[in-house]
Amino acid sequence: MSTSTVVKKASALPKEILHKAYRLLHTARQMAHTYEENRAICSKYVHSTSKGHEAIQLASAFHLTEHDFAAPYYRDESLLLGLGIRPYELMLQLMAKKDDPFSGGRTYYNHPSLKREGFPIIPHQSSATGMQVIPATGMAHAIAYLESQGLKDKKTQSVVLCSLGDGSVTEGEVAEALQMAVLHPMPIVYLVQDNNWGISATGKEMRAMDAYEYAAGFKGLERMRIDGSDFASSYLGMKKAFDYARKNRKPILVHASCALLNHHTSGVRKEWYRSEADLAQHEANDPLQKLKNYLLEEAGFTAKELAAIEKEAAKWVADEYQLALQAPDPDWDDFDSHEFAPTPVQEEKGTRSPAKAEKVVMVDSALKAVDEIMKTYPEALFYGQDVGGQLGGVFREAANLAKKYGDSRVFNTPIQEAYIIGSTAGMSAVGAKPIVEIQFADYIWPGINQLVEELSKSCYLSKGKFPIQSLIRVPIGAYGGGGPYHSGSVESTLLNIRGIKVVYPSNAADMKGLMKAAFLDPNPVVMLEHKGLYWSKVPGTEEAKMPEPSEDYIIPLGKARIAQEASAEALEEGSSCLVITYGMGVYWAKSASKKWKGQVEILDLRTLNPIDWEMIKERVALHGKVLVLTEEPLLNSFAESLAGRISMHCFEQLDAPVMTQGAANLPAIPLNADLERMMLPTAEKVAATLEKLLSY
Repeated sequence: MSTSTVVKKASALPKEILHKAYRLLHTARQMAHTYEENRAICSKYVHSTSKGHEAIQLASAFHLTEHDFAAPYYRDESLLLGLGIRPYELMLQLMAKKDDPFSGGRTYYNHPSLKREGFPIIPHQSSATGMQVIPATGMAHAIAYLESQGLKDKKTQSVVLCSLGDGSVTEGEVAEALQMAVLHPMPIVYLVQDNNWGISATGKEMRAMDAYEYAAGFKGLERMRIDGSDFASSYLGMKKAFDYARKNRKPILVHASCALLNHHTSGVRKEWYRSEADLAQHEANDPLQKLKNYLLEEAGFTAKELAAIEKEAAKWVADEYQLALQAPDPDWDDFDSHEFAPTPVQEEKGTRSPAKAEKVVMVDSALKAVDEIMKTYPEALFYGQDVGGQLGGVFREAANLAKKYGDSRVFNTPIQEAYIIGSTAGMSAVGAKPIVEIQFADYIWPGINQLVEELSKSCYLSKGKFPIQSLIRVPIGAYGGGGPYHSGSVESTLLNIRGIKVVYPSNAADMKGLMKAAFLDPNPVVMLEHKGLYWSKVPGTEEAKMPEPSEDYIIPLGKARIAQEASAEALEEGSSCLVITYGMGVYWAKSASKKWKGQVEILDLRTLNPIDWEMIKERVALHGKVLVLTEEPLLNSFAESLAGRISMHCFEQLDAPVMTQGAANLPAIPLNADLERMMLPTAEKVAATLEKLLSY
């Protein structure tokens, strides 16, 4: 196929295809008219329609099969109609009704989550423009991976359709996705619908080139141009594109020029910013009129036949609209369901300290856990920066895994934190089980977009249809002069993202047991792994090294552990206190507490979300004096939030104010080791706080 293919208008298409296209194009047009005529009802919630884009969307839908996957964007109403979704179902979403089949009234119009027999799978995605491209590419990545392992039948020739508007192509995350699609050849069709408008900005204001020209920069990415306002050309062009992806298992980008005949959204109306000349220019490319002319002049349809189709479509939309109006609203008491999908790991199992087991450091315990996971689950794969090849991670946390399992299962990615995180959403939807790594916690910020918008919301907004199984490993924390870009703590930011779980082990046994549970959890899990505990080289952290647990050892997420008990005598005398902490805080507290033998209990949270609130309340009531200890800067931190919660809910059991301790409130950790020590908590600083607490 030439890289400059321009698909020409077809001379003939099957009559049943043309009939279906005209009926559904009229259906979509009638829906847009109905929404405009009933603005008081239909514009309560912001929506977009496909008016002007119907031809390319229907043409694309007609080539999708039940074995395929799709990632539509918010204007793809006609694509959904073309797949067989009823106008009634779309209207239920428009009005945020209870029986909206995609989200139960939780998300916008044209934001489908579809898992239905006979249809392509459409996982949930956000409406943040361009962000769907990474999860969609992750789907294609998973298809290619599973096929390579013999875990998916190649005969189905599954492909992914990723649809996006031209304005979103300038997003950096789109570039990350295209780079990976050609680096690891994937069966995906990128459909760019170009109407030359963003919201109020035109193409010439937003870009130096169109998507077809841009695609030339990605070696190995096939590309095509299509007149997206012409159904016949669109149908044959998309057939060519799908055939290419199915046969060659490689990516292709289709640039389709379209007309924008309606408002950007119901909330941003065309008359506010578009000229009469611009509107007239777009009207000249109306796909409905083009298709009608083609049917009458070249395809042998009569005016009477077309009038009957138009009448049928208008009646269908009117009837569907009345049904949708009468449909019930969501149940209020169901507003909080599906925050997380249920996890199969509910209790601790296996042997924590097997007889004669050798002690291992945390980094080796993690390596062994991943090794055992990959040995047991062929659908598991591991990727990130520098984890593949000879190095096996900058901390050697993946040493020899690529050699053992092959480059298709353990591999390096470019410096693309957004792709590393966001691709796991697509992987999970297809059935792969990704383990990924962000090299340092300070590097996670480019991936936060995907973590928040794509991973965290999917289970809730799809009402449980698309939880995302994603294990994201993040080395974290400071020690020994790592400096401002390799030492940061980020847990408070992560804990403000609802819909993800956050785990923070402090020793080798917990590392292995929690890693296994995190992998089996059907929800996104971020596993924070303190670099200073990896090898137990930091003075006072020797106890992080533990006997390696058995292969079947597993710890449920959300269960804290007493890392150091207070004596019965101290409890009886009322001379004890409780330190609630995690990670390096466990060892600062242990070192600091030596002065008060038997008086200090240390509760290691192990999982920060879900948090073991019941155990916290139980131990607070037992001791009455509490210190919450963190490595993060203290102001507005998770630690302060937890201290406030304890103060509110356990007030009557307290014998002293709930104290907190953390790092100084500075924007970065300085490189100089002495300055680092000044900023961070130390055993000596913790001891001073314990003395004050115990004196109450």
